[in-house]
Amino acid sequence: MSFERSARAALADEQLRGALRHATTLFGERRRAAMATLPDWEGARDRARAIKDETLLHLDRYLEEFTANAERAGARVHWARDAATACEIIGRIAAERGARTVVKSKSMASEEIHLNAALAARGLEPVETDLGEYIVQLAGEGPSHIVAPAIHKTRGQIAALFAEKLGVEPSDDVAALAAAARQTLRRRFAEADLGISGVNFAVAETGTILIVENEGNARLTTTLPRTHVALMGIEKVIPRFADLEVFLQLLPRSGTGQRMTAYQSLLTGAKRRPDDEGPEELHIVVLDNGRSAMLASPVTRQTLACIRCGACLNACPVYRQIGGHAYESVYAGPIGAVLSPQLFGLARSSELPYASSLCGACRDVCPVKIDIPALLLHLRAEVVGRRVGKGGVLERLAFSSYAAVMARPRLFEWVMRAARMLRILPPIGAWTKFRDLRPLAPQSFREQWRAGLRDQAAP
Repeated sequence: MSFERSARAALADEQLRGALRHATTLFGERRRAAMATLPDWEGARDRARAIKDETLLHLDRYLEEFTANAERAGARVHWARDAATACEIIGRIAAERGARTVVKSKSMASEEIHLNAALAARGLEPVETDLGEYIVQLAGEGPSHIVAPAIHKTRGQIAALFAEKLGVEPSDDVAALAAAARQTLRRRFAEADLGISGVNFAVAETGTILIVENEGNARLTTTLPRTHVALMGIEKVIPRFADLEVFLQLLPRSGTGQRMTAYQSLLTGAKRRPDDEGPEELHIVVLDNGRSAMLASPVTRQTLACIRCGACLNACPVYRQIGGHAYESVYAGPIGAVLSPQLFGLARSSELPYASSLCGACRDVCPVKIDIPALLLHLRAEVVGRRVGKGGVLERLAFSSYAAVMARPRLFEWVMRAARMLRILPPIGAWTKFRDLRPLAPQSFREQWRAGLRDQAAP
């Protein structure tokens, strides 16, 4: 199914649009209130972007420093060039430890590489423990939002799902629904042989990984199973421990409208004493999967500055109407429209750079000032370049002719006079498919000006 057809189906779903409107509006209001509690919001954004720019310019050095310090602290670091390699590494770790049940905290990177399917193919049972992820897993769906995976579902839909899958009494009480999920998941934590998480930030200076959350499920995932695997994209590294301060000011405010998330789990290697909190064995899988190709250009490089807060989704007029599933990619919304084509190729995602009005709301709310509209235009140019290279000669000829006419005033006047006389309309069927084109005026502005409009306009 194409993006256009998926978007049309979403637009016809009033229940979906109502759920999206309610949730994204609430996120936006909370974000604005939380921003007001930080005295120098713009300064914090500038500092965060400067840190990201510095890191990405010297990413190889910082990744090597992180690896050395993480392994010195007792972790084992694995490098994965692509999704298949990452799945193989994690599957092998699970097999070597005889794992059968795997508990997972929220990780967009694991969704990106389709880790759950890879683990299931090995006979393992991956269980999502983030409530939103658990809901969409029960529903057989993927996440619809970076921060709130089940944002597209109403309370009634979740109640019906829990009644069907968990055998509980239908209820629209949020506390009762959360308690039902908690009771089921606690048992899965107790029997799990392996825990898997994502990584929000990785500190090169200390070899530390940080996971932020609100439910406590990530803390349980990193402490109850003896072995933990953390999956992180290469862009998650930052240079210094002190750099966490600015990101921990920006991420929760932008993502959920909080001054601070309920939990921040810092892991520096495996635990050293039995009474310590944390896994006995820590594996960190560093994932490329197309990211290094983005480093070549300053325009595309800024994509890797994203801290996955989801603020751009909440502000986007397109996402707010159609939700995440219409994008048919793990990453939805404005950041998904620029990230997916670069990770998975334009052949699969050529429609996504056009899934935007270019209003700039995404750029305005981005905590690290990613110029998403500029990225969208860059990718649109690549799409057009591929189209022209595959035989789009007529399109190139049309725009060359347009440029030639517009650059010559007398030629432009002659062409427009002929178009009016012959009632010729421009070949813009894609535009007029959904809009009415205003008819050409009987006289051009220049002709009206010469015929006396100039005298009327004189003081």
